[in-house]
Amino acid sequence: MPRAQPLGWVYSSHSARIARMARTKSSKPARVEPASGEDTPNPVWFKPVMFGFMLLGLAWIIVFYVSQGRLPIADLGSWNILIGFGIAFVGFLMTTRWR
Repeated sequence: MPRAQPLGWVYSSHSARIARMARTKSSKPARVEPASGEDTPNPVWFKPVMFGFMLLGLAWIIVFYVSQGRLPIADLGSWNILIGFGIAFVGFLMTTRWR
């Protein structure tokens, strides 16, 4: 005939299991995976510089057209358009690296 266990044993076994479950959930901090080189965020200066290049290129072209070729650099003539697009293109290339 099986021997009857005292009521305190059942309670302590049950409470020990609950305590163990609570400890295993709270004592293990969430694992943070190290960021690989491609997933790292950009520096703070990246976005202002990127938009700055795009706006500077646009401003260069607008100034060239509004001044009828006298500004930004009169001696370059129509090459000012290429320079403006080149500056803006650098900004657009930076968007491919933006995270």
